[in-house]
Amino acid sequence: MPAFGQVLTAMASPMLPDGALDLDGAQKLAHHLVEHGNDGVVVAGTTGESPTLSHAETLDLFSAVVDAVGSHANVVAGVGKNDTAATVDLARQAAARGVDAVMVVTPYYNRPQARGLESHFAAVAAAVDLPVLLYNIPGRTATEIPPASLLTLAERVENIVAVKDAVKNMDKAAWLVARKPDDFDVYAGNDIDLLPLLSVGAIGVVSVAGHFVADRLAAMVSCFAQDPIAARGTHLKLLPLFEALFVESNPVPLKAGLDMVGLPGGPVRAPLAAADNATVAAMRAALSAVGVSGRHVE
Repeated sequence: MPAFGQVLTAMASPMLPDGALDLDGAQKLAHHLVEHGNDGVVVAGTTGESPTLSHAETLDLFSAVVDAVGSHANVVAGVGKNDTAATVDLARQAAARGVDAVMVVTPYYNRPQARGLESHFAAVAAAVDLPVLLYNIPGRTATEIPPASLLTLAERVENIVAVKDAVKNMDKAAWLVARKPDDFDVYAGNDIDLLPLLSVGAIGVVSVAGHFVADRLAAMVSCFAQDPIAARGTHLKLLPLFEALFVESNPVPLKAGLDMVGLPGGPVRAPLAAADNATVAAMRAALSAVGVSGRHVE
């Protein structure tokens, strides 16, 4: 079994109507996710609106989720900043809160060179006695971790054990899989890319759709090696949901969907705006199409 399991959901951070962080809601949501097919949760990632969480809120969120599900699921803390010292500090504080691993996104905005990226990730890994999941998402960070740098880190830094791949380039993913150590794993960073990434050697997904269909994603991953046609069938059935979740910036559609099915979500924080009517309609139709029921799903 991979270090983190096969299906983890990048968990939304529930908010109260006034915009305050809803820690009780976070615990309820974490319980729901773990009870419905997830091997663990990623807390305070992009889906968790990490850019608008204060430092204190982020740490409180880590503690709340660890208290809720840490005894029987993997809790991965999103600690990545565009400042190495700040990332190291948050990683150490997350470790002190009892998380099982840390996820470190590519530093955003300042666009470090490959050697700077390697130094950054190595410094964070050296600061904690925990597994490290790298997060490669150039569409948000403006910088890609090159495959050669991922290979260097996988070979030289013992506790860098996986990458969440949101690059959307199967050639690069295959290049890495062909050369990586056996104990380094590749996870799909987008639900819609899970099937093609499985075909080149990924072992699972860090999901958004897992808020609603984690059990089916887990079945898809498990059956792929023996029955890729069945896995493809699951992918195609879930495609409407994969698409609807990104008709606007994540997690805007997700939070609309959580409300429809009665799970804690609440509003998004500015500068994100609430889902418009078209997004609400798209999410309602998608949830209905994939057979997810709820109080506001047709």
